[in-house]
Amino acid sequence: MILDLLRHGETEQGGLRGSLDDALTEKGWVQMSAAVEAGGPWQVLVSSPLQRCARFADALGERLGLSVQREADLRELHFGDWEGRTAAQIMQTQADELGRFWSDPYAYTPPGGEPVGAFAERVVTAMERLTRQHAGKRVLLVTHGGVMRLLLARARGLPREQLLQVEVGHGAMVRLVLNEDGVLSEAD
Repeated sequence: MILDLLRHGETEQGGLRGSLDDALTEKGWVQMSAAVEAGGPWQVLVSSPLQRCARFADALGERLGLSVQREADLRELHFGDWEGRTAAQIMQTQADELGRFWSDPYAYTPPGGEPVGAFAERVVTAMERLTRQHAGKRVLLVTHGGVMRLLLARARGLPREQLLQVEVGHGAMVRLVLNEDGVLSEAD
């Protein structure tokens, strides 16, 4: 399966969005539109159910004549009490905790948040499901920075501590190849 990952564009609110269901800004729509301009052709279109991904996926699907498969398990990591806050705001009251999260997100969970291990398990399970459903096809997955970081880190063979060092900007698109055994690699 050839898997193109597209991160949603800029959202109306800043900070850690996680499970917050913000809309895209006009700039966010432009970022995503530019990313898909030279992409495709896709046979399958999959999206996170959060509107910052789903609304763009629906518009693209309509334009391309593809239905959109919603995949709830490919939504963003839930950041708990940190959702809606910027790193600078968190640093003011929880600098040590934020540092622990950045240095090894698997070892420290934000207060009230989803453990990264559980997040990784649900994303990997969803990818296994997609691989079974769409083996041999070209798939566009409209998703979030956390999902893309996780999949890119796995494709690159990075240690878990380096998860948050993987750069994924708004509207970024990357291509991965997922073989039948579930092994990810970056496409050339």
